[in-house]
Amino acid sequence: MTDGWHWQQPGNGRPQGQPVPSHVPTSPPPAGPAPAGSAPGSPWWSDALGDPWRDPHAPAAVVLQPGPTGVAQPEPVVDPDAPRPPGNNRSVLLVAVVSALLAGLLGGSLGYAFAARSGIGGGTALGGNGASPPAAANRPPDSLAGVAGRLLPSVVTVRVASSNGSSIGSGFVVSTDGYVITNDHVVEGGGTQTFTAAFSDGSTASGKLVGQDPESDIAVIKLARDGLTPVEFGDSDAIAVGDPVLAIGSPLALSNTVTAGIVSAVDRTIQAGDPGGTVRYYAAIQTDAAVNQGNSGGPLVDAGGRVIGVNAVIKSVSADEQSAGNIGLAFAIPINQAKRVAQDIIDTGKARRTVIGAKVTNGRTTGSGVRLDTVESGGPAESAGLRAGDVVTRIDRHPLEEATDLIALVRKYAPGSVVTVEYRRGTATQTASVTLAADAQ
Repeated sequence: MTDGWHWQQPGNGRPQGQPVPSHVPTSPPPAGPAPAGSAPGSPWWSDALGDPWRDPHAPAAVVLQPGPTGVAQPEPVVDPDAPRPPGNNRSVLLVAVVSALLAGLLGGSLGYAFAARSGIGGGTALGGNGASPPAAANRPPDSLAGVAGRLLPSVVTVRVASSNGSSIGSGFVVSTDGYVITNDHVVEGGGTQTFTAAFSDGSTASGKLVGQDPESDIAVIKLARDGLTPVEFGDSDAIAVGDPVLAIGSPLALSNTVTAGIVSAVDRTIQAGDPGGTVRYYAAIQTDAAVNQGNSGGPLVDAGGRVIGVNAVIKSVSADEQSAGNIGLAFAIPINQAKRVAQDIIDTGKARRTVIGAKVTNGRTTGSGVRLDTVESGGPAESAGLRAGDVVTRIDRHPLEEATDLIALVRKYAPGSVVTVEYRRGTATQTASVTLAADAQ
């Protein structure tokens, strides 16, 4: 092998050790003057037929025609150190400079053209050539993104500041003139309070507290803004376990957060509240959507974008409320109950509490059911034929295990609702239709 620059002819014109092909004559070349351009020791020898690398279909040799005198004139050798005429140097230099400029311009133009065609440079496009996904605003209305986009303008971050400190929660607009539903525990605190609601577009509006109901954990704020977009209400009595839901709010002050899950259970009775404070009862919607502190007061939304609950409570493995976090057990107040309480607050400044007209205490029964300790004279229970000592086992087919179940389920219904009560008196099981009433307070 040779690099093409330092190859030298061996003595016989072939690489050493290379056998002579049968078609190549082995006799020396005929005597006579060497072809023009060849010289003793020159790599350009005339025995072309002896070249083992020659193309057999190529001419046998390249013969240079002799000059007029019959003698090949060797190419003059120029001494690089010899002085040259000034004029010739300037011409050569000018040609070299012009050639370099032209070559640079041509090379730059070609390089730019190839780079632009290949996507290299400032206009580089990464990734495939597939069609771009549609913008979020163009998602199908019934998709999760479509539902979230439709609801976010109606959900607010509620900030409460008072002399006792500050708190943050969530809420949602329920009228064009600025009424907002949130949780009572978001706005509680006492003292002089200021309320501010922040919208998904970054705008804010001041508000004032219209009223609150600690036992149902519902409060209403009126914002100083008109022309708002209210949410659409769903029917919390029509949902089923497994229905997809979205929770929207400001967990840990992260505004405009949307999480997804399903309805994990319905009519999950919850007793909540701080020790020594107000005790709250819910026949709640349970969901596994991620809900954390700050989600309180925000909406739980079904797949059609209708609000079915108010996020209110979470269960946590931590006993410390400040370090409690989502473990997939969150509870929302059914919207049918929350809407009714909010309407009472807007109309009258306070909410009506639904009662059955009896008192109960835990730990007074054997087996399932809740024992009635006392029955109010003239109240709903007595009017339906119930007496103290009766054990209520079901309300509208919902089984009862403890006193919390009876209280929470009764408060789920509006005053005036008629419910079917199954109860046990001695060994006999009976039923009664009870018309629930509003508390006298």
